[in-house]
This record gives sequence, structure tokens and C-alpha cells, in this order.
Amino acid sequence: MRAEPERRTVAYVACLALAIVCCACACACGSAAADHADGAAQHGAVTVGSFDFPESVLLADIYAGALTAQGFPVRVLPDLGPRELVDPALMSGLVQVVPEYSGSALEFVSVGRQSATSDVTATGRALAGWAAGRGLVAGRPSAAQDANVIVVTAATAARYDLRSVADLARVAPRLAFGGPPECQEVYCLLGLKQVYGPRFRVFIPLDAGGPLTLQALQAGDIGVALLFSTDPAITTDHLVVLAALKARVELRGQDPRLVAQSWLRTQGLASIGEVSR
Repeated sequence: MRAEPERRTVAYVACLALAIVCCACACACGSAAADHADGAAQHGAVTVGSFDFPESVLLADIYAGALTAQGFPVRVLPDLGPRELVDPALMSGLVQVVPEYSGSALEFVSVGRQSATSDVTATGRALAGWAAGRGLVAGRPSAAQDANVIVVTAATAARYDLRSVADLARVAPRLAFGGPPECQEVYCLLGLKQVYGPRFRVFIPLDAGGPLTLQALQAGDIGVALLFSTDPAITTDHLVVLAALKARVELRGQDPRLVAQSWLRTQGLASIGEVSR
């Protein structure tokens, strides 16, 4: 949301990203979107935009409803596209509010120079700093949480005895990985390789935790998928979320030493003797 004084009242939207990649280019969201936004501006309405996947559209409608309940005239501009299109729309004034994901937004606006952490407050504060430098306002993160998760089918998990992300290192060369196109460049694949070491047979660019990725996973076109933790298909289709090392300790109650030793073995770093404590 632009940091204009008359609009600061609506700055409580979860977290807002900033256009840095295409802000100097013409917005590619089409003349219909521009006409819609111009009409909203003429009527003094706040235009809420969304990315092009169902959860983002839902969030846009939720925030639009909340703003309406507070007396603001609101228009919704859904399905704009990925961040490379949504952010220029935000910077050019086509939209004024975008419900965002603080971690991904921070990585994007900082061009990878600052990474998100598990500390929601610290991540939100960092995002606010980057946004302020570009004339945008990032509201405080909401209590709701969503995360990227690495998912396989129950059959794949059973076949390769997969329980955690670290387990992928030994079988990744046999599996195709599917996820959003940006996963190959800035986000998940690089982090997975650096921390856990898996090198997949191939990466197939699909969509951001949406129907294409899920369909490819269920059809066997990919063996591993990046989905959102809030995806209902994880439960209804009995998919298996591969836990990270910290989750194995904190959520499953496993012994930290055993978890650490398991990961070290997958990296070929297992020690001969016991580590003194």
C-alpha cells in the first residue's frame, strides 16, 4: 500500500510487498485491469489486489470485506499474476492493498539480500524497513500462518522410507521436483541443496502451490512437490509432509542428538565416536 497520509488508516493489512523487478515497466496486467482500477480511483475506492492462486484471492476478499466493514469503499482486483506483475501494479497505483506472505515478500523485495527467519516479528520488522524505503507501508503480520511444505504421496513416502526433508538426499536423483517457477531461482531449491543436499533428477516449473502442482504429484509426473501448509488436499488426499529437522525435534519429540546424527549420516559426516556433552 502506498504511504499516502489519507490511506494510512488501512495499514493493518498483513504484510505488503514492494515492486522492485518491474516497477519501471508498463504493468502487464492488461487494459481491463487498468480500466477497473481507474474506475475505482475515480470513486475513491481502495483497490485490493491478489496473486493468481486461490488462497491469495480468498485473502484479498477477506481483507476487502474487513475494510468494507470499517466504512471504506473497496474494489477487488483478483488473479493479477505473480509478484513480478502484482508489485508493479502496487507501485503504479493500480492497486493500493495486497495481502502478502511476509517471508516470501522479504526475500523478494530485498532481492535475496535478507532472508526470513522463524521469528515472525523480526521478519515483519525487516519487511517494513525494506517497504518504507520504497514508499510503501507493511502492516503488522496477522496471527494466521501459512508455510511452504515439501510433500510426497503416501506411496512415495513408503517406497523410499521418507520421513523428513533430509531423507530426500539419498533418493532425489530418482525424483522430479515440481513447484512455482521462482523456486528454481530464488527460493526453495537453492535452500534445499545448501541445507539438506538433495539434487533432483529434474525440476518442473508449475504453479504456486496450486492445482497444476497437485495434479502432477497425484499423476506421478513429479515425485516431490512444493505446496502450502494450508492446502486441504494434504489431508483429504493423505499426502505426506516431510518435516524439517527442527520440526522433528519440536513437533515429534525426537531426541535432538539422534536427529542430528541421522542428518550427518545422510551428508556423509557421521563421526566415529560420541560427541561429549
